[in-house]
This record gives sequence, C-alpha cells and structure tokens, in this order.
Amino acid sequence: MCPKNTGNQVLEDEKGRSLLKPAYETTRGFRETRAEHTFESGAKFTGEWIDDLRDGLGTQVWPDGGKYVGQWLNGKTHGNGTFAHASGDVYVGNWARDKAHGRGTYTHASGIRYEGQWVNDKQEGEGQEEWPDGAKYEGQYDSGLKSGQGHFSWTDGSSYRGEFKGNGFSGQGVYVWVDGRRYDGHWAQNKMHGDGSFSWVDGRSYKGQYVEDLKHGHGVFAWPDGRRYDGYWANGKMHGPAEYTSATGDSSQGIWIEGKNFKSGKSAG
Repeated sequence: MCPKNTGNQVLEDEKGRSLLKPAYETTRGFRETRAEHTFESGAKFTGEWIDDLRDGLGTQVWPDGGKYVGQWLNGKTHGNGTFAHASGDVYVGNWARDKAHGRGTYTHASGIRYEGQWVNDKQEGEGQEEWPDGAKYEGQYDSGLKSGQGHFSWTDGSSYRGEFKGNGFSGQGVYVWVDGRRYDGHWAQNKMHGDGSFSWVDGRSYKGQYVEDLKHGHGVFAWPDGRRYDGYWANGKMHGPAEYTSATGDSSQGIWIEGKNFKSGKSAG
C-alpha cells in the first residue's frame, strides 16, 4: 500500500531530523530546509540550516510576538530581512550578525519613519526621517543621532539648514521662521550662541554676538530709516559704550544701560 499524499514530502537527514526539501551543497556545507524548530527560549524557527546553524532563508517568531523573515548566516540574521517588533515597529533592510547594518527603513508604530544607512543597529551616515505631522529631516547621523550637515523643515514653513550635533543645532546654520525672520550664524544646543546675523522682513538687522538666544557682547543693530547702534549688549538689551547714528546721519558716543541712553534716558526706538 502507498501512504496517503499529504501535499509535502517529508524527508529526514542523517540525524533523523525532518526536512521539507532535499539538502543541497554550498561552499560551507550542505544546506537543508527543516520543519519548525523550537528553541529553549520559546522562539520558533522554520527555514534553512547548515548543520546546527540557521543559514539561508528562514522565519523566526519570538514568544513576545516579534518576527524576523529573511536571510541568515552562521546562526545570525545576515543579509536582507524584515523584523516586526511586538510593539508594532518594523525594520526592513540589510543585516549583519544580528544587527541592522547597511541600508534600511525603520517605521515606528507612531508613524515616525527613518530611511537610510545603519551601522551596528544605529543610524549612521546619510538618512531621512519623517514625522506624522509632516516635519522632515534629511542629513547625516552619527551613532543614532543627527550629527553633521542636515536640513530640518516643519510644516509651518520654518526650516533649519546647517550643522547638527547630538540631535540638536550646533555649529554654523541658518534658521528661517515662517514670518520671514532669518538667523545665519553659530548655534549651541539649539540656541543662537556666538557670532551671527539676524534680519527681519521690515528691514531691521543685527550682526554681532549672541549668548543663549540673546544679543550679548558686541553687535550692530540697524533700522531701515538709517538709524544705527554700534556697541555692546547684555541679555538682549543695549548695554555699555556705543556709537549711535540717527536717521539724519548725526552720530554720538554714549553709555547705554538696559536699552536706554544713560544721559538722556531714552531708548533707541
């Protein structure tokens, strides 16, 4: 009598393990596809093996619901594959020795999406990140953080282009606000800090030093009607010795205290 055909021929290797198809030879040994194997951890693997190592194409499911489908090498995820986390996050791309490595796309359950280069499970090199509200970053990463040259844009029309460090603005960069204001200069920890130039759409401008977003140190402020303040600032206000030029071109030297001329008690307007 012949056994009933179940649709899949079940074979056995020399150790009596179930095979789903015959083994074939590779440069590193015989690769064979076996039936589902359950590890002591509870993880279950179905796919190709070479001896006792997962090698080739395979699918592994973990007890928490995580699932990897793709290529394996010497018992580790290696090559192209997709890992779906139990949380809903999904990574699709290149792997090397159980880590995201090469080019890949990571989509968070929240909708945040990164596409670009990876090194040892971290964003590294060139990449692009997008948020559900439409915000977008294109640029360089280092050890999983935005670092190097990059461009960040928001849906309201504002944008920053320049240097990043540790996910923040740091170094030289240009920030443009939705109302047309523009700062071109040095940044530190997301704040204007160092030398820079600030301009307004109504023609006003400032060129000088900043400390933590405030004019501080020497700087020149100019108005569109010709007035000009060339002197020192403290905590965002004119403060110290300066030369003031009026709209008619008359210049005078003076001392300013918290935005007012010490002699007249009047502000520059």
